[in-house]
Amino acid sequence: MGSVLDRLSDEERGKAADAEMPDWVDPMLAKLTHTHFSDPDWIFERKLDGVRAIAYVRDDGSVRLMSRNRNLMNERYPEIEEALERRAPAGCILDGEIVTFDEHGVTSFQKLQARMHASSRQAALSSGVEVYCYLFDCMYIDGHDLSRVGLRGRKKVLREAVEWEDPLRLTEHRNEDGEAFLREACESNWEGLIAKKAEHRYVHGRSSGWLKFKCVQRQEFVIGGFTEPEGERIGFGALLIGFYRDGHLVYAGKVGTGYDDKTLRTLHERLSGIERDASPFDVEEVPDRDVHFVDPELVCEVEFTEWTSGERLRHPSFIGLRTDKDPEDVRREAEEQVVES
Repeated sequence: MGSVLDRLSDEERGKAADAEMPDWVDPMLAKLTHTHFSDPDWIFERKLDGVRAIAYVRDDGSVRLMSRNRNLMNERYPEIEEALERRAPAGCILDGEIVTFDEHGVTSFQKLQARMHASSRQAALSSGVEVYCYLFDCMYIDGHDLSRVGLRGRKKVLREAVEWEDPLRLTEHRNEDGEAFLREACESNWEGLIAKKAEHRYVHGRSSGWLKFKCVQRQEFVIGGFTEPEGERIGFGALLIGFYRDGHLVYAGKVGTGYDDKTLRTLHERLSGIERDASPFDVEEVPDRDVHFVDPELVCEVEFTEWTSGERLRHPSFIGLRTDKDPEDVRREAEEQVVES
């Protein structure tokens, strides 16, 4: 049986470099854009609302399922690990997203929280949250680094390399017509699309070769404090959040909606354990009363309508905690550093 690399053209095959399988590769990240377009040189994928997963399938078939900040996730998604062991080729590195769906068939980051914070394999499997891994790229296979091979070539290899059966799914894409696809995505309550330059190499960092088209404003923020609850509210009233710029935590406002009672209780317990006297934010005074400051250790996902001129969020709503991004890496999305165009 020939190698899956035989599916590549001679030109593509020439870009696949002989190399030992690395222990780690930085994942390619997309840059946010508000300029939406259609282009025959680009492909468009659904932006999945889940957790990024880099799968390292060793030569012996064992799997390391890693988050983008190098956390091992096998215990939280054991069925994904087992499926990759059975259906992915030995000696490859695959890129994808782990998701679950709500009752309307839309990927749900909130529902995925039960898996993201599972304490053991048993707790993960007994959570009742069914997960799938949507794979969209292949960076290494059969003793070759594919980083310099164009995206269409890497997708060709990926399609042939994996035995596609749930919970492993191939991420489908649409050619050229990004604007119409985005309208469909927003009407279907998706988060948006990822536009990818079809012949672009795999860049180990954020690149304008991948672009985010969003239906709603949404990003990660660092939690720097919380307010006291009012009335019959339990736990806390609102989270104080921010993002880093030049080493300083910039205050972005407070988030008082999007919590259920369980989140209010459990998150309050975690925050109470990391309280501090001084504000972690760069402003001298946070405009809230009854504030408890905390060490900026936790990252949350927040949805909002827009930024104000004073860099505060309008109508923010809490989505969930993130364990796959370090606080120091949280930036306002428009300011995220691009390593290569």
